[in-house]
Amino acid sequence: MNSSQLHSVLLHTCCGPCLTHVYSVLTSQFDVHVFFYNPNISPQSEYKRRLSEVVKFSQQHSIPVTIGQYNQKEWFNVVKPYRFYGELSPRCHACYAFRLEETFKVARKKNFNAVCTTLTVSPYKDAQKINEIGSKLSKVYDITYIPSDFKAHGGYQHSIELSKQYGMYRQQYCGCVYSKLERKKSSLWFKRVEEFNNTNKTINK
Repeated sequence: MNSSQLHSVLLHTCCGPCLTHVYSVLTSQFDVHVFFYNPNISPQSEYKRRLSEVVKFSQQHSIPVTIGQYNQKEWFNVVKPYRFYGELSPRCHACYAFRLEETFKVARKKNFNAVCTTLTVSPYKDAQKINEIGSKLSKVYDITYIPSDFKAHGGYQHSIELSKQYGMYRQQYCGCVYSKLERKKSSLWFKRVEEFNNTNKTINK
């Protein structure tokens, strides 16, 4: 679909560094409106720091920003059944769906033509699954979803370069408390995740 048919995009945005590259790709074709909705991010101080970078970059480029609710309790309820699965698992898929569905709801309420997300910039995110979820929600809400793999063709590296140019804070973990705990391979949480996944592999053989 060309830009004359799709002129306003509600861009679900996870952080400033990812936004830099995605905005550089979309801005020539679409009227971009940022939607910061990430109740997965923990602790709240981390959430505020990432939000601050998004707002600062958006102000520099005159990009409108809508900030979603920090309804972390609801997010925890959604991912709780998958909490021990680890990265790139059904836990992450539930998180993608939770955030993207809220994006579609806001897009419908505010009459946006399309939805897109910065999530696919990260090499630690499953772009295929994100696009699959986005396509399903597109049918439910009758709003176009723009599929992407923004990390392709050097996109991730470009986001790093741009974020350095803007002096942005670059986070060290995905965002949720589980991803933060799993970075410490000596932690009891990491061992619990390993144990859970090893047990599942044995059962599924």
